[in-house]
This record gives sequence, C-alpha cells and structure tokens, in this order.
Amino acid sequence: MRIADLAGQRVAIWGYGREGRAAVAALARRLPGLRPTLFCSDDEKSLAETTGTDLRIVTTAPQAADLATFDVVIKSPGISAYRPEILDARRNGTRFTSATALWFAEHPEARTIAVTGSKGKSTTTALIAHLLRGLGHRVALAGNIGMPVLELLDPRVSPDWWVIELSSFQTRDTSHVDVGVITNLDEEHLDWHGDRDRYAADKLALADAATVLVINARHGELVRRTATHAHRQVFGDAFGWNADAATIQRGGLPVFDLGDFALAGPHNALNACAALAAVEAAGEDARGAVAHLATFRPLPHRLQVLGTRAGIVWIDDSIATTPQSAIEALRTLGGHEIALILGGHERGLDWHGFAAAVRAHPPRTIIVNGANAMRIAEVLHTGGDPCPVQVVATLADAVALARREINEGGTVLLSPGAPSFDQFRDYAERGRAFAALAGFDPDAIGQIEGLGIA
Repeated sequence: MRIADLAGQRVAIWGYGREGRAAVAALARRLPGLRPTLFCSDDEKSLAETTGTDLRIVTTAPQAADLATFDVVIKSPGISAYRPEILDARRNGTRFTSATALWFAEHPEARTIAVTGSKGKSTTTALIAHLLRGLGHRVALAGNIGMPVLELLDPRVSPDWWVIELSSFQTRDTSHVDVGVITNLDEEHLDWHGDRDRYAADKLALADAATVLVINARHGELVRRTATHAHRQVFGDAFGWNADAATIQRGGLPVFDLGDFALAGPHNALNACAALAAVEAAGEDARGAVAHLATFRPLPHRLQVLGTRAGIVWIDDSIATTPQSAIEALRTLGGHEIALILGGHERGLDWHGFAAAVRAHPPRTIIVNGANAMRIAEVLHTGGDPCPVQVVATLADAVALARREINEGGTVLLSPGAPSFDQFRDYAERGRAFAALAGFDPDAIGQIEGLGIA
C-alpha cells in the first residue's frame, strides 16, 4: 500500500509517538486534503495541536467498532497487532499498515540492509552504516534505532544504502530487503506477541523478505529455523567473520585487534562480525572496511561509563531490556564489586537463566526496582540467594541504596533486564535519569551519531 492509495479513503493514525508524527507529516505533505483521524493520548493531543496539521483528534482508545469505521489505520509499532480490537476490525475489512510499511512501499528501488535481533541490533545497525560510510558511500541510518524511515520519505539526494533497524514489531512491515541480518533470537516482548513462538515467527519474517540472509552461527535455534533460506550466510564460526578474546578474524586469520575497538565485551565483538558479514553480503569491501572499526563511537546507554563519583564507577546500560542482556553486561565487566540495578516493566520474561548465571558469578549485591521487582526477587531467592538481593520501589530508591551498599573502588551498574515503561517513557529517559541521580550531567551522555543520511 502506497501513500497515494490512501486518497479518498477513511484513514486513522493510531499513536503519536515518533512514527505517528512521521505518518502525519507524510500525509500532510503528499495528501494535504485528506484530514485523517488521530487516536492519541491527552499529552500527545497537545503536541499534535501545535503542528497546524488538519486532524480530527480523539483521545479515547479506539475499540473494534471505532476501528471498523476506517478503511485504513496506520498503527504505531508499540501497539500489538494481536490485540482483539485489531483482529476484529481486520475481519470487518479494515486494513492496517505502518510508517515503516509505507516507506518500503514508496521505495521499491532502495538498496536496503535491515537488522533485527533480541540483542545487539542497534549497535550492529550503526556499525554497518559506519563501515559503509568509511568506504565512501552515502548511507541512511534509520528505523527503530531512533529515526523512523518515513521521516526520510523524500531525500534530496538518495543514499547508496539504507541501513534500517527493525524491532520485532516491525519485521512484518518490510516488503523487500537486499540483506537481512538477525543477530540472535531470545525471549522478548511476550506482552506484544502473546507467546514465544509468535515472537520468533515475527522476528523471522525478516528472513522471508531478505534476498540474502545473515545470521549468527552460534545461535542454534536461529541456524535451524533459517536452514532452508536460499541465500543464507553466517557469522560467528571459523569459516567466516568470527572473534576470539583478542581479535576479529576472517576465515580463521586475524584481521583486527580488539584492543583498538571502543566497544567492550565478546557480544560487541560478535556485533562487529555481524556488521562485517552484512557489508560483505551486500557485495561491498568488508576487508577494506575493517580498519574503520577503530573509529566507531559507542552508542549511549550501552555499557556507557558515566564516570566516577566518590570512588565509585557508574555505568549506564539502560538499553538492556532482557535478562540475557543483563547477563552479558555482568560477563563483560567481570569481578564481584558490582551493585547491579535490575527491574522495570512487567512483561512475563523468564528470569531463571539469569538466576543461574548470577549464582555462578555473583555481583556484590543486586537491587531490584519497578513493576516486576517482586517476581524477579522471588526467582533469585529460589535455591538460595546468590548474593544480597534487595527490593525497592523506584530507580531513585535503587540508586540511593546502591550508593550506600557499594564500597569505594566498586561499580554501580544499571542493566535492568526489562523495559522502562513502568517509570519512564523509554530506555533513554531512564538512562538520563540514572545519570542525574548518580550526579552526572544527563545532557553529556550524547546522542546516537550518524542518524539520517550522510
């Protein structure tokens, strides 16, 4: 479905986050006489009214009967496609699309590299764009990483490559991808998808859209479930792009010293391998791009060292929204003098694997806060506490307790293993709040570099 197909239709936009705003702007530019309906919150209404766009604004959540009065609904990605009211409206003939789907329909000729995965997708996406730019290409970096692709609907000069991060909410919105990258496939977003099987199927929809598929050879389920793809390539094994503790290798031969890489941890070395494999799968000079790994700057809120206060190191890993991500953070930092702050939005993830990991390598203390705090604590208590586990209400309480609990020379690590929606709008707002509570300037954290076309 293209934007022109919406002319003369009854159109609604559901949600006025960044993707919703991009959709409103695109329709105003391409179909100025359309006057769509916007379903949004009271706060979003105030923002929408300042744009001067001709909208019918409704601040109550639509029910199936409301949705069925429209021919097309442009839905924000955070709204589950499996909600009963959406399924009912579909049965009654309403079509649903998204800002991402509209962009793909408008750009069938674009050369695209799309990245998804439960962990590492933002870093991998940014690395791919950085490496391609290092080779002299004009590149668009957009998507779930922080700039909806529909904001780049009509570029003045088309890029050589579009590098797009997709969440599991967006993978079914793609219609053609030159290179699809799936970094891993762990349990996440079950509140949106309903169950793990559906989550995996939605993630793997990217494989169906990709001409060439690049996957992580170390992820057994991912290997099995993509075995029939006609043009599959892998990273993370001895035959392709791989990493050990000291180097990145191609075909078993070292090509880059990880001491020159600003991103710590084996998971980030594997993200670099994924990016190099994607560049190679795109037909570009991956070996020539290797040296540019040394100039890549880490993305904010991803094991970001904020600094030291009163002899304590503070690290922001707010992007860690799964238990496995928190495990990777502890594994990267090592040592025992860590006060780990966990917890956030409740969405039913399994914490037993995390509990087993921290029993084997416990931090100094674990402080759990947020909506799922009690459930996490109960899992950690099963079989005996791996270390002191304390429950508090809010992030502010957790920071105050961590400051008292950790000794000089230790580290306070925010790696929550859960989304932030119980207390904050998103992981970035949570990370900024953590920085302020720790005594740092949140404006100094920085933004993701390179978004847009460059």
